[in-house]
Amino acid sequence: MLDVFVLVFAFIFTYLIFRGTGLEYILTDHSVLFLCSFFGLNIFFFWLYSTYSGIVRHSSFVDAVKILFSQSSVFLVFIFINFLCVVLFDTKIVLNTGLFINTVLSFCGLFLYRVIVKQSFDMYVADNSSSNLIRTVIYGTDANAISVANALKFETPSRFKIVGFVDKNNQNASKRMLDLPILIQKKKLPTLMRTVGAVAVIIADKSLSKEEQLVIVDQCLEHNYKVYNVPVISNWENQKEISQKVKKIEIEDLLDRKPIVLDNNSISKQLKDKTILITGGAGSIGSEIVRQVLNFNPKSVIILDQAETPLHSLTLEIGNIKTKTNIYSVIADVRNREALDEIFRKYQPHVVYHAAAYKHVPLMEDNPAQAIHTNVQGTKNLADLACLHHVKKFVMVSTDKAVNPSNVMGASKRIAEKYVQSLQLRSREQGLELATKFITTRFGNVLGSNGSVVPLFTKQIAAGGPLTITHPDIIRYFMTIPEACQLVLEAGAMGNGGEIYIFDMGKPVKIIDLAKKMIKLAGFIPDKDIDIKIVGLRPGEKLYEELLNDTSKTIPTHHSKIMIAEELSSEFEMLHAEINDLIAIANRFDNSAIVFQMKKIVPEFKSMNSAFETLDT
Repeated sequence: MLDVFVLVFAFIFTYLIFRGTGLEYILTDHSVLFLCSFFGLNIFFFWLYSTYSGIVRHSSFVDAVKILFSQSSVFLVFIFINFLCVVLFDTKIVLNTGLFINTVLSFCGLFLYRVIVKQSFDMYVADNSSSNLIRTVIYGTDANAISVANALKFETPSRFKIVGFVDKNNQNASKRMLDLPILIQKKKLPTLMRTVGAVAVIIADKSLSKEEQLVIVDQCLEHNYKVYNVPVISNWENQKEISQKVKKIEIEDLLDRKPIVLDNNSISKQLKDKTILITGGAGSIGSEIVRQVLNFNPKSVIILDQAETPLHSLTLEIGNIKTKTNIYSVIADVRNREALDEIFRKYQPHVVYHAAAYKHVPLMEDNPAQAIHTNVQGTKNLADLACLHHVKKFVMVSTDKAVNPSNVMGASKRIAEKYVQSLQLRSREQGLELATKFITTRFGNVLGSNGSVVPLFTKQIAAGGPLTITHPDIIRYFMTIPEACQLVLEAGAMGNGGEIYIFDMGKPVKIIDLAKKMIKLAGFIPDKDIDIKIVGLRPGEKLYEELLNDTSKTIPTHHSKIMIAEELSSEFEMLHAEINDLIAIANRFDNSAIVFQMKKIVPEFKSMNSAFETLDT
């Protein structure tokens, strides 16, 4: 009805213009028939091009094109009718010039009232509802940034009020995009944000390097501004999907190193159509190995764990994945050799990923017998059975705490490393070709894994603090769970047996800096809103971890970031006897005797902040 009203107004205005000049707009005597035809044809083309179907306050370029097509069609039809009338009857029904002016006025009126409604809504109605929105600038001026701005503009419910774009290249100072200013970054970003009253930034510039992003994040967090990031949106389908991808910067995004790109082809050759056994499969590392292994279409995956509830949860999750792989969830303990033997007999695995372990340093310091039973005896059980059942690859997940260990947990993992290495060494010394290739992967702390510092800090922030740190100078290497598991799969693919794989984990992270960043990311001020409390080093804890023993060397691989640690290997028979003695002592639960025997097997094991320090003297 609004469109028809505009048509009537434009027609009357055109008629009056020509009447004022002494010219007739309508030249036919059948003016009523002409008027009915004129308005009827307009309504027909409105219907044909659906010009009426758009929501007026969301009018766009597409609506303008539809109106242009409908009015142009009416104009062309009457021009054609005029031409026929001249040829057949030597007369016109309407003045061509008047028809053109009428078309222009109709188009302008139809488009103009849509613009007025849209702008009025944006200025008054939308502004009233946006008082609680986060005033935000978008860092970037490319297509990525524009798509993000458009998506957030129509997001429901709205979260952001976009107040401008930031151009790092300083090329568009006098320009505007989406009727928003382009801000030139002559000073630090927080200073620029303060001038437009912004309290948050969305990083949408896909040309930024990791280092540039970290600088922006650090600057904003220093001034308590919120930081959001968004991936490249070239493959996204709609605005709702784009807006959902705008997320707060997570601590994982602030790792100061480039992610490692691994060779999926070699991994696929090893896993496709094979039977894979994953111990500790319900844990944070093991469960991610399960998810990644399924991407390579193995024949069967056996998920082994002694923790019932996490295994059940993982089984339900994996059940929602469409896959042809047979998945078996098995409750068993790696300390039970008989149960493991039955599993090997039943499923005949080709590859074993051994991620089952006790890993909490303070707990193992208090319970060394349990560390031996699980980390040493459990690994020995699996390794021996892998040889017995002719498993092709055995990949052990180890830790940087096994290097120059200062605690029971790290020493137990080092003993497990030595045992699987010794199996490979014995076969080489005897000139035998061992059916099973034993490979070890060694890496640092994993962000988000069970018991790691990040989930702990997250809980402490949610509780209002304080964040507990053992020492202000403590540092650690970090990686994400997916990267850790990719390394495990890559090591299994490239290993020929006996290797310990380590890789460049970038720069170490100071834990107190990590805590401050997490507090700021949560929107709080360190030592004001949430305190940081120094509680002292825990038993067995070092200030820093190492990836290499003092006597070790590294051998490069085809991947620049992945290296092989060349550790000194122990003679098998002696090591085998010492480990059997250790397990026997563990069965008596004599803690001092257990740790004394561990130090005998691993001479570089020197206890720190522990009751077992006296054994070193």
